Amino acid sequence: LIETREISNDPDRKRIKGWALFTRAYAFYALVSTFSKAYEATSAASDLGIPLKLTAGIDEIAMRSSVKESYDQIIKDVLASSDLLQQDIIPGKRNRPSKVAAFALLARVYLSMRNYEQAEMYASRSLAIYSTLTSFQTLNKTSQIPFTFDAEEVIYFSRILNEYNELILARPTNTYGISPDLINLYDPSDLRLKIYFQKNTLNNYNIKPINTANAFPFTGLATDEMYLIKAECLSRRGEKSEAMELLNKLLKTRWDPDGKAYQDVLASSQEASLDEILKERRRALVFRSVRWTDLKRLNLEGRNIKITRKIEDQIYELMPNSPLYVLPIPEDEITLSGIQQNLR
Repeated sequence: LIETREISNDPDRKRIKGWALFTRAYAFYALVSTFSKAYEATSAASDLGIPLKLTAGIDEIAMRSSVKESYDQIIKDVLASSDLLQQDIIPGKRNRPSKVAAFALLARVYLSMRNYEQAEMYASRSLAIYSTLTSFQTLNKTSQIPFTFDAEEVIYFSRILNEYNELILARPTNTYGISPDLINLYDPSDLRLKIYFQKNTLNNYNIKPINTANAFPFTGLATDEMYLIKAECLSRRGEKSEAMELLNKLLKTRWDPDGKAYQDVLASSQEASLDEILKERRRALVFRSVRWTDLKRLNLEGRNIKITRKIEDQIYELMPNSPLYVLPIPEDEITLSGIQQNLR
């Protein structure tokens, strides 16, 4: 929790407070993305958000705020952190935030709110400080661990822990696989097909570590996401050529020079460019924990994306804008705090 009194000009104290503010905002955003509706300007003031615990009092119980109040607090914290943190990423310590990370988080948050003007501005500010892309030609395609903890595209490092561990230990990994619909989005000359995935004994694809050096998926902030946020926002405001230039700059770093020659992705219209960029978000940001918020915001815009899964002989469907996109709050939390449960 954050100390509210004024701090001196001591750079270490400022950095530590900035780190704390950033971490709180990062956690709040993960919670509101999971346990609340997507941000909708017309209803955000009344939609249920998350409890905003802002003090260190362990006996204090915070009731649920609105979605608007939740996002306002997140943005307030990140903006404050951006004034306190050091500008540059610390190599070897990418789990420590920086101004680059603060701007990148603001870009991600504003994108989920469909505030594309602000999302573009903060993606641009993040890229103005740090815009390194990794040439995937330099990575080992056959390695089980193609990335290190200090992967150069990483702006801020975080990863999935217990929930993912329970998933992969629930049954042998060769009995499930990545959706063929996703795998089919990759061109055979796209290096990510071999660097991100591997085939198991049943000919299914499993995920390899991405931007991390162990099996837990990377969920942090990286430069490829910033390129895609900026490209999407440019496309949405009619700057099709500039948007496609950014998209192709990213895609070229993922291409296998030993395969067919890379050809720029072209778009004949603004809508076509947006479709290409959103398709690339699926390819590039797999397992990053951004697809869920993408589905919620894009379905609010009428894209009508339906999720279908077959488990054994049962088919499950998640319809666009379903209340099931808002996960139930754990019952032990309801018992302890008495906060309002989500409707299902």
